Amino acid sequence: MIDLRAARQDPDAFRAALARRGAAADFDALLAADFRWRELTERAEALRAEQRRSSKGAPPGPERIAELRRLSDELASAQVEQSDAERERQDLLARIPNLPDPSAADGMTEEDSQVLRTWGEIPSFAFVPRDALDLGSPRGWIDMARGARLSGSRFAYRIGDVALTEMALYRFVLDFLASRGFLPVLPPVLAGERAMYGTGFLPTEESNLYLLERDGLYLTGTSEVALAGIHMDERLEEDQLPALYAGFTTNFRREAGAAGKDTRGMFRVHQFDKVEMYVYCRAGESREFHERLLAYEEEIAQALGLPYRVMNIAVGDLGAPAAKKYDIEAWFPVQGRYREITSCSNTTDYQARRLNVRMRGESGLEFVHTLNGTGATARALLAIMENFQDEGGTVAVPEVLGRFGAPGTIGRQSPGTAR
Repeated sequence: MIDLRAARQDPDAFRAALARRGAAADFDALLAADFRWRELTERAEALRAEQRRSSKGAPPGPERIAELRRLSDELASAQVEQSDAERERQDLLARIPNLPDPSAADGMTEEDSQVLRTWGEIPSFAFVPRDALDLGSPRGWIDMARGARLSGSRFAYRIGDVALTEMALYRFVLDFLASRGFLPVLPPVLAGERAMYGTGFLPTEESNLYLLERDGLYLTGTSEVALAGIHMDERLEEDQLPALYAGFTTNFRREAGAAGKDTRGMFRVHQFDKVEMYVYCRAGESREFHERLLAYEEEIAQALGLPYRVMNIAVGDLGAPAAKKYDIEAWFPVQGRYREITSCSNTTDYQARRLNVRMRGESGLEFVHTLNGTGATARALLAIMENFQDEGGTVAVPEVLGRFGAPGTIGRQSPGTAR
């Protein structure tokens, strides 16, 4: 959440920043609710003080009893109004996004994002390349039909060499990140409401979440939730920072609002695996760490040999917690366009405020800054399958994955296509 005390002191600066995200009206509504809450709080405190003064002294007569009853009734009414105002204030505060970084791209849509650079050569084929679903036919290396028969649409089986290559991809990335100082973590994939709220997925992303109502737990859509929650309500010492974590989890998303988008294949599915980077650092270090996370993502993409471009995401396309976000988009020959395979975000102190994660510095307790970034998902595997195929449908696997159990080529026998 934003720093409400700082917002009161400099509302014009906050309003101007949030206007870039289309949230100026919500911010004004928050300030109005906050002003009303403070007024009601002062009134309740004044009534309590008056009640204490009136109750002292000699035993009360009929007039004082009536006065005390009046004060008690007024205080009860004021407390109800104060509670209602606090609820409204907190609801509005929960929906206000983070202030965008001045260097984040302007604009409200995906098309407004800025291309910062490109890397690698776009491959040319003497044949018509096939997407991942068609490769392996009729054996079916990625089987969406059987996945749908088991679980419904947007679920997939990955089979044979594809499964081995995908697992090698995650192991390669975990090994890479461990060599850069990240601590590997296998966290829970179920989380309570507090952690979902704290990371900013509630209330704004509720429609995309799977909720186990009987248990009051959510299936997480990224290990960012668990890694952010690892230090929830903790006070970190200065020598504990920076703290770098690399989590691996299976993730779940409803993909609400994705009707008609990427309906074929496993680019946008309900269940997927992911390696996630998460960083806790001092406030003055988060911009530097954001560039570092992007550099790691680029190193991984380059090691895989994937042609890509780096995007500075427009402020209107940021998730609520992010002040700035970079995407890496790999080239997908079959689609003839770049598609996102990783992202990394600087969430500054937005999540730390909601999760109450502080550090003890020279000036006392202050909120840490947090960042998150994608190490790898199966989207990188899909890019490999499209970019490195031959006319016969065999896929050359990047050499860096070989020592983690990937075959040299994808082409092993699989159970066949679903009927």
